[in-house]
Amino acid sequence: MHILCALADVSRSGYYKWLLHADEPDKDYDDYLKVKNVFDQGKGKYGWRSLKMRLQAMNHKKIQRIMRKYGLIAKVRRKNPYKQIMMKSLEHRIFPNKLKREFHQVVPFKVFCTDITYIPFQNRFAYLSVIKDVATAEVVAWNVSMYMEMALVTGTIEKLKLDSYENIMIHSDQGFHYTNPMYINLVKELKMIQSMSGKGKCIDNAPIESFFGHLKDELDYGQCQSFEELRLAINEYMI
Repeated sequence: MHILCALADVSRSGYYKWLLHADEPDKDYDDYLKVKNVFDQGKGKYGWRSLKMRLQAMNHKKIQRIMRKYGLIAKVRRKNPYKQIMMKSLEHRIFPNKLKREFHQVVPFKVFCTDITYIPFQNRFAYLSVIKDVATAEVVAWNVSMYMEMALVTGTIEKLKLDSYENIMIHSDQGFHYTNPMYINLVKELKMIQSMSGKGKCIDNAPIESFFGHLKDELDYGQCQSFEELRLAINEYMI
């Protein structure tokens, strides 16, 4: 007996205690069958919280104990490596807020803000991209399109007519267009400084938001019968 206990790595007292109760029925077995049934329905992916949601009458501590006792270990969902790579690449395209709501600028052509808004007309939408000089409150470039394509924002920058773009800050939100490598590379090639609002913080780009509000109040875009008519109306408003 001593040799067998040593081989099994149990104490003699532990063995005799087990032997004393060996013939007793397992009081957890019926509950185990209930837990195991739901566990199998979840294809082994349910943890104790998911099991508790489906076994309302059973205490969560009992579920945890039964899972430990019978070795019911939930499969951990592995992270998609491609999704992680994509998320990481997006993180690298986000720039810090260098403007920091310092909207009182006195030197023209040093700090620009930019954004996109939609203009409804004839049950359709057009999209307006604008670049505004924070110091002068002047719109220095704009672009209108029927499509939310990258050319909408890259074309707006290309309409800027400056002798030099170097060290001019251009501030935007974290929208798809402004985190896109095509836009980032264009800004970098022009040696401009890219700045972005905090996520979901419209006030970080207040000058452009304010401009869009005034434009929609003052421009009678609802009467435009075609995109070309709307484009001309916007151009007239800007000039």
